[in-house]
Amino acid sequence: MLSKKLLAKTASDSNNDHFEMPEKMRNLTEEDFINKARAGRKRHSVQLDKRITQQLLEAKSDRRSSNASSYAGSTDSLSSYTGSSSDEEDEINPREKQQKNSKGSTDFCVKNIDHAAFGRREIEIAEQEMPGLMALRKRAESDKPPLQGAKIIGCTHITAQTAVLIETLVHLGASVRWAACNIYSTQNEVAAALAESGYPIFAWKGETEEDFWWSIDKCVNADGWQPNMILDDGGDATHLMLKRYPALFNMVKGLVEESVTGVHRLYQLSKGGKLTVPAMNVNDSVTKTKFDNLYSCRESILDALKRTTDIMFGGKQVLVCGYGEVGKGVASALKGLGAIVMVTEIDPICALQASMDGFRVVRADEVIKNIDVLITCTGNKNVVNRGHMDRMKTGCIVCNMGHSNTEIDVNSLRTPDLTWEKVRSQVDHVIWPDGKRIILLAEGRLVNLSCSSVPSFVVSITAVTQALALIELYNAPAGRYKQDVYLLPKKMDEYVALLHLTTFDAHLTELTDEQAKYLGLSKTGPFKPNYYRY
Repeated sequence: MLSKKLLAKTASDSNNDHFEMPEKMRNLTEEDFINKARAGRKRHSVQLDKRITQQLLEAKSDRRSSNASSYAGSTDSLSSYTGSSSDEEDEINPREKQQKNSKGSTDFCVKNIDHAAFGRREIEIAEQEMPGLMALRKRAESDKPPLQGAKIIGCTHITAQTAVLIETLVHLGASVRWAACNIYSTQNEVAAALAESGYPIFAWKGETEEDFWWSIDKCVNADGWQPNMILDDGGDATHLMLKRYPALFNMVKGLVEESVTGVHRLYQLSKGGKLTVPAMNVNDSVTKTKFDNLYSCRESILDALKRTTDIMFGGKQVLVCGYGEVGKGVASALKGLGAIVMVTEIDPICALQASMDGFRVVRADEVIKNIDVLITCTGNKNVVNRGHMDRMKTGCIVCNMGHSNTEIDVNSLRTPDLTWEKVRSQVDHVIWPDGKRIILLAEGRLVNLSCSSVPSFVVSITAVTQALALIELYNAPAGRYKQDVYLLPKKMDEYVALLHLTTFDAHLTELTDEQAKYLGLSKTGPFKPNYYRY
């Protein structure tokens, strides 16, 4: 806007044929002009120095006062707290702390309950960009809560967007207990805000593996509370309940899974006859696959790489492993900023898509010596192994955008001959004996959720899909769903999209009776058969 005003002003000035110079200026010599300009610059410089000095003194004073006093729940927008507690180093394990919320409850475990107010602000910001979930809340006000009596165990990333989902599920009648599905993606202040509001949350950024499983167990094994629904991201809550609490698992009415890895595990359980409850695969629903996997990853990969490495993408050689929906988003984003992108694939259809989109399809071994960045997007294991990393050039950035943390064989780097050097949060140098070093992000875990954020609007689409899947399984009459894995009904996929169209002021065209009859469709949908590929 400012540039337009300046351009308009320049154009206006250039069209002014008679510029009247003030009388004092007309009589000045060239030397006078120069002297006046120097004096003006000097006065401006002195004034600027004074202003900067004053601001620094004020900032220093503010820091001292903030260190001297503890936060007491202030909602002042000029609070002394300016950082994210997720980035703070704290030697004390939250499990060893004695914390209570303002209601006296201790049924939670978070990094610091005192940061709840800041997390609440994060949640309020996310709500503005999550119209689908807010619409579900509003529509539930006039009807019987569709999840009344549901007791949901959640094991997902705990972010501001997830908090909006959790509070929506409670608004729809459910009670919940929640843990994190990733040890690095939790936003500590958001977890604190949820705990302060009375939700049993067991999560903090930087959990150990032991902490991770302890937190999920705390959600399952609670006095006077028995889960009857599961919302999982990666299959960890499902795995723990099957292994430790099989009787409890068999009493669950249904579970919802949103990740490639978790869905793969479910199909394995089903094939082996070990899946004893109905399961909904929302990862392969259209709204999740297209919008979360493609559009969200297209934006968040750039954010994650910039925040962690300050890399400039133009001219860099990037290898993207996997050209599914996540790989497509990642590759297109990097190509758009001038990177030279290559793709590895096992599937000839995806490989052909990559080729038609202008990407070279290669084997990792062919290019591994020359690449500047490697990003895995497969959901598989050991896609990048020690042999690959031994051959990388110094400074190569290695990260993962697939769900599973097994895509990069990080354990093969934990050997006596290699040195690990922490650079900053979620960034490590792994140094070889000859001095070569690679840059490993988030220890091979999800880089976008560990090192950046994801667009709230896209998360809203996925979250509504999860909520509707829970509602469908919980309210389904006996016999509708057997002990198997199901896809979200097409009608629900379309409903998810409909809830978000109002944000764009989009107006759908309606079929006439004649057109609907010609196509053999209902005027209200579904508009595509289940086999249709968007």
